[in-house]
Amino acid sequence: MTDRSDARSWIQRWEGQKLAKTGIWAVRRRLAEAMRLVIERLTTTDAPEAELQVAAERLEQYAEHLGTHPRHRRYEGYAESATAGGAPEGGGHFDWSPLIGRANPLAPPIVMRSEDGRVHGRVVFGTAYEGPPGCVHGGFVAAAFDEVLGYVQSLTGNPGFTGTLTVRYRTPTPLHEEHRFEAWVNRVEGRKIFAAGTLHAGDRLCAEAEGIFISIDRSRYTELVASRHLKLE
Repeated sequence: MTDRSDARSWIQRWEGQKLAKTGIWAVRRRLAEAMRLVIERLTTTDAPEAELQVAAERLEQYAEHLGTHPRHRRYEGYAESATAGGAPEGGGHFDWSPLIGRANPLAPPIVMRSEDGRVHGRVVFGTAYEGPPGCVHGGFVAAAFDEVLGYVQSLTGNPGFTGTLTVRYRTPTPLHEEHRFEAWVNRVEGRKIFAAGTLHAGDRLCAEAEGIFISIDRSRYTELVASRHLKLE
């Protein structure tokens, strides 16, 4: 495992999402939260066609307007929280994560903390994440596990990408309830990091997962960033 200073660095990056932001990052988070609310209500509303038509036109107009601004090219860390860098106080590209990013309207978002070498997460999945009636789609459960296990494997100090992820669904995961994740590292073998975790709704076990993460040299991340920038040209 890593030394304490390295562990603190990763914890600050992962858990910086809980810190209050000011300026543009506060506004980005506010806009993302408003968009989450629109998505939630759109999936449940019985509004008349005419009203939905007006809303669609206004959103299309604003999307077109946003397109007139330059796209940011500075890659401040990584969207995957396991390999995220950038400012330890959060923000930057870390805030764009599709699972924990408070500036990303696709994120539920998951809120995580570490304690005694384990990671604990809490999240509420809304109607937009529905699979079986009243339950979270299994694909979102798997994605959430990938993120939570990704955090805990980063505490080894040499995080990498997901090699395999196995999820066992024990009972349906209900919508609109707070869920608890817990994750830990079982062992490290060379470049392979073996992690595991559970998901509960109250006292009920909903799912459990095991993941193998493959540590990758930092130069490989640099290559991916360079490739990303080229696609934005």
